[in-house]
Amino acid sequence: MNLLVTGGTGFLGTALVPILAGEGHRLRLLQRSAAADAERLGAEVVRAAIGDADAIRAALDGVEAVVHLAGQVSFDPGDPARLYDLHVQGTRRLLEASAAAGVKRVVLASSSGTIAVSRDDRIATEADPYPFDVVGGWPYYLSKIYQEKAALRIQRDTGLPVVVLNPSLLLGPGDARLSSTDVVFKFMERRIPAMPSGGLSFVDVRDAAAAFAAALVRGRPGERYLLGGANMSFRELFGRLERLTGVPAPRVALPSRVNVAGVRLLEKLSAWRGAEAPIDARSVEMGEHFWYCASTRAEEELGFVARDPQETLFETVRWLDAHVRGRSRPATLDDLARR
Repeated sequence: MNLLVTGGTGFLGTALVPILAGEGHRLRLLQRSAAADAERLGAEVVRAAIGDADAIRAALDGVEAVVHLAGQVSFDPGDPARLYDLHVQGTRRLLEASAAAGVKRVVLASSSGTIAVSRDDRIATEADPYPFDVVGGWPYYLSKIYQEKAALRIQRDTGLPVVVLNPSLLLGPGDARLSSTDVVFKFMERRIPAMPSGGLSFVDVRDAAAAFAAALVRGRPGERYLLGGANMSFRELFGRLERLTGVPAPRVALPSRVNVAGVRLLEKLSAWRGAEAPIDARSVEMGEHFWYCASTRAEEELGFVARDPQETLFETVRWLDAHVRGRSRPATLDDLARR
């Protein structure tokens, strides 16, 4: 097919674009930045922002399907307006233009956090309601919920076939911007002061990318598909990372309120000293929740298969150690020896 891909240079995009090229699709990327790797695969690159309506209309010329990955992960409480404009308004502009251009399918990248987040230890499915009561203070997840709702409303109003995929935390090699693997990086840098009481789901970026490619053909319009490779408590996750890296896991486990309050105090002290806090209170607050999900629908309808989570963790650590670790501090002799 003739495909338009947005966000093709992000963590998920760099895993997906080679798959799509290998399957014989003709690719056009809508990007604010250069995409040399995609161009080497034969992709055409249109340099424009998702808010440029004229550029979007031109980029959609002759396109049969759209894979919309563009977005930004941010937990800064000062970002709600920018996140809403990017995720909701940007998606609305793109999908309305896609409907007008006669596009036959849109595959939208959302997040498992629009469904699978709870104060209780439970596994979520696509049938669960939007967790507004939990994510009300987290602008990123609110913007992704409203993005989904806008996309599915456009499908109902225009008939544009939209398939929504909801990957959990993406891990694996290649996250140069630390957009998703930040929790592993912070563990390796000893920046997590106490053991969170919650748990998370993660999926290998390469397995998620394969599911996105399959959704172009096999996904059912109007449906959402959770993509989670493994559900783990933070205690189990950090225990595995300790064995892989030699970095000791946090030994202190505090009640949730104490944990969050302590980090907020640490943020204030760091600001007073003119320094960056090792970890932010919003991330700690999220760590006190459970992000578990089931991927049964994706397995049955998209052929989604998750690899062994230990392989994903090993390759995440290896890649971060070789490419990113030490970025925020001077390299040690051990770092240099490992590289």
